[in-house]
Amino acid sequence: MTKIILHGCFGKMGQAIQQLVKETPEVEIVAGIDPLAGTGETLDFPVFASLSDCSAVGDVIVDFSTAAAVCPLLTEAVAKKLPVVVCTTGLSAEDIALVKASAQTIPLLFSANMSLGVNLMASLVQKAAQVLADSGFDMEIIEKHHNRKKDAPSGTALYLADSINQVLAQTYAYTYDRSFRTEARRPDEIGILSLRGGNIAGEHQVIFAGEDEILEIHHKAGSRRIFAVGALKAAAFLRKQAPGLYSMRDVIAEK
Repeated sequence: MTKIILHGCFGKMGQAIQQLVKETPEVEIVAGIDPLAGTGETLDFPVFASLSDCSAVGDVIVDFSTAAAVCPLLTEAVAKKLPVVVCTTGLSAEDIALVKASAQTIPLLFSANMSLGVNLMASLVQKAAQVLADSGFDMEIIEKHHNRKKDAPSGTALYLADSINQVLAQTYAYTYDRSFRTEARRPDEIGILSLRGGNIAGEHQVIFAGEDEILEIHHKAGSRRIFAVGALKAAAFLRKQAPGLYSMRDVIAEK
């Protein structure tokens, strides 16, 4: 049994996690953390305004909150020696630095996307880039999300671009907007286009365009449920680990 403390329990993903836990007997939510604690809404578990106020005993924290809430959470998690699955995106360089520093003391899993499919996709685009980049293929990324998403490009789009760049000796630059220049596409760039509209849960497409042939690797999220599934798998994985920084690729590798 994995006992979870759910950070951001009143949010959309917090609700998705709760629904999935009801269908997953080997997982239990023992407490929630949310600034809306005490506002009248009740859940099936106690809710606290901060981790420092939380009296429940859990195995691991699952965080689906906001970028501003991550650093205070990590500080309190380190003090309590609790593992954390950080699912929140849009983190700054300073936030990510704290994630890495915290992982020296506690087990910490951080991923730009909790979907098992997206993380497998990252491995596939790396393989494609290794084969196709030297043959002159251009690489472009298109990502689509709902009209309430605040950050652009998505953390997943950057994760895919970084995955490609990692196997190409970091030689590619990212281009987010070509409207300010009048020139041909440079061969050493990865274009990233962000679309926002409706209630799109998330779509990511990596295009490898060469002479007379195109390879497309495409992932589409049908709902938030896939991220909840990944988060619960990550929580079960992390509770057994020593302090260190982990990713969803480690979860996949364990299979």
